[in-house]
Amino acid sequence: MATGTGTKTDPWQLTTPPGTSAYSMWRDDAADPPAIVCQVGGTQLKYDARAIEDLHAMLKAHGDWLPLGGADEQKPAAPGTVEAWGRAEDNPVGGWYGLKKGLRGRFGVYMPPLLEALGLAEVTHEAKNNRMRAI
Repeated sequence: MATGTGTKTDPWQLTTPPGTSAYSMWRDDAADPPAIVCQVGGTQLKYDARAIEDLHAMLKAHGDWLPLGGADEQKPAAPGTVEAWGRAEDNPVGGWYGLKKGLRGRFGVYMPPLLEALGLAEVTHEAKNNRMRAI
């Protein structure tokens, strides 16, 4: 379970679904658009803050488990996954939720644990092929 309140001075402390990597996230409401900052070691990724509500709404509408399918921006996302939805032209933002060119992928790796920590979703924690669903 995550700790922290989601501010830069007290970020959410999260772990990837398999439990292999720790990272932190926080809201940056001063950014344009407001962002979720994801700090993974020395790498910083940013996702549109709308992703929390939009992903939850999509999962509720889907109504069942959905594979995560995390992939880097340069690699194609497996169809029918959270990763594919996070970059699809028909999602609510019309494309990538990732905001940093070159680092827009991995949505299906880093966002699901945040939704789980916020009590919005369940995430499986297997070594591979994890899934999530709305609560």
